[in-house]
Amino acid sequence: MSTNPNFTWDDLQYFLAVARTGQLSTAARHLRTSHATVSRRIDRLEFSLKVKLFERNPRGYVLTAIGQRFIETAEKIEAETERLQADVAAGTTAQRGVIRLSAPEGFANFFFSHRLREFQTQHPNISLELVTIQQIMSLSRKEADLAVTLDPPKGGPYKTQKISDYVLNVYASREYLAKAPPITCRDDLLAHPFIGYIEDMIFAPGLDYMRDVHPSLKPHFQSSSIFAQLTAAKSGLGLCVLPHFIARHQPDLQILLPEELTLTRNYWLVCHKDLSHVPRVRLVADFIFSAVHTSQDVFLRKGELMANAR
Repeated sequence: MSTNPNFTWDDLQYFLAVARTGQLSTAARHLRTSHATVSRRIDRLEFSLKVKLFERNPRGYVLTAIGQRFIETAEKIEAETERLQADVAAGTTAQRGVIRLSAPEGFANFFFSHRLREFQTQHPNISLELVTIQQIMSLSRKEADLAVTLDPPKGGPYKTQKISDYVLNVYASREYLAKAPPITCRDDLLAHPFIGYIEDMIFAPGLDYMRDVHPSLKPHFQSSSIFAQLTAAKSGLGLCVLPHFIARHQPDLQILLPEELTLTRNYWLVCHKDLSHVPRVRLVADFIFSAVHTSQDVFLRKGELMANAR
């Protein structure tokens, strides 16, 4: 491959962004620039190198055989550049760029968003985009860089790591329970209205709670939003399955049958393999793992369980 010294590291950044996403628009979002600028930089790089790095088609940009070979060289230069930036800045503050994180509504709104200031303090040059409409995000099309999911993908070019288990219980408002029939066993639940997810809109098996609570249970009020379900439970509409890390902040809610009825689900961190080694992606992933690890008691209800055992 004959090369021309007239291209810069910036050109390689544009090349890597398009190679990793396959889309000019997605690459432009990552680089905080325009679609036209990305296209112009790719054209300039190909002209400088006198090779064709991408095939253009209606679905996006696909690497040519030479482009596939060139990506290894570009990634080595990227790694060395980022290492040099880190040395100059004396730490991880040198990492720059945009990371789009897809996460379930409960995890995003009731846990991760409360730690955004801490993340910003540690990594002021990384801009986070937090998406909670998980069912429309596609890692395979690289619409998100990282995803917190309730179930690991069954296949595909992904790197998947388990973040943590978390527990859920049945809750109801104290006001509702004061006027309702007593609940001493699972069968008693059938005498109460239940709040749950809309069955045909459950986008992850981990959200299908009703059969685990009682095989004959049908929700009376259904919503695709955990926040709407929480609000309905607090208003006295009925019983609701909620993660402990959410319900623990609601003093007007009471846990029901905690010894007999505790569900366990998992959170997983998923990333496309092409992005898993990118330093700023790794920094966000490491922050999520660290934040969850330091909050294990609230995810697993450990402290409360130990207190009840005394």
